[in-house]
Amino acid sequence: MAVSTGAWVEQWLSQPRFDRYLQECSGDRDRALATYEWNVQLAHAFLRDAGHFEVALRNAYDQAIQSRRPGKAHWLLDPTSPVQRPLWRVVRGKRLDVNIPNRAAISSALRKAGGSTATTAPGAVIDELTFGFWEHLADAAHEQTLWIPYVYYAWPQGTARRQVDAGTRAIGGLRNRAAHNEPIFSAPGSHSVAAVHATLVGLLSMLNPDLGTYVRQTSTVSPVMARRP
Repeated sequence: MAVSTGAWVEQWLSQPRFDRYLQECSGDRDRALATYEWNVQLAHAFLRDAGHFEVALRNAYDQAIQSRRPGKAHWLLDPTSPVQRPLWRVVRGKRLDVNIPNRAAISSALRKAGGSTATTAPGAVIDELTFGFWEHLADAAHEQTLWIPYVYYAWPQGTARRQVDAGTRAIGGLRNRAAHNEPIFSAPGSHSVAAVHATLVGLLSMLNPDLGTYVRQTSTVSPVMARRP
């Protein structure tokens, strides 16, 4: 027997959250709930592909950076590496060390990995770093210290840093919304699921063409989008 979409829905989702779906569905409660469930399916489909992209990105960056620092400690654990040492920039009129977030992220990942720089394998630290950390490595502040000498080599020759920066930011933004069960189907233009997913597949194909083809062929994002209530 079907369950009516009564007050229990607002108790579960909260009134403001469900209102967003009611507005989308012109007050039709059944369709609003169906749209919420569909959004969850779409989020799961996107998160699967975003997870594949994140693993490919972090491994490509790790290889590109470490291979260009022969004889040195791993770049994540070396306090003199370009992600650890102070990097001063003027941000909104103030002189700031823009590597503070990197050091904090690495320290947190090291703690989660359960050890110290002397006892913890770099791979364990890599596994604990957030997508935002990897996204940060191609931003404008790190163009001279990270992109040009290291990160650029993870990408095909001629790849523009701005393309990578904008693409990973878009993927990270949609990933965060999907992970927190926010509506992801209503973003306009270049921030739409279709556009960001196309960006994801495009960047993935640049990092690893075979993996790009695999994700394109196995992704469920487009089929789920086609099933919108």
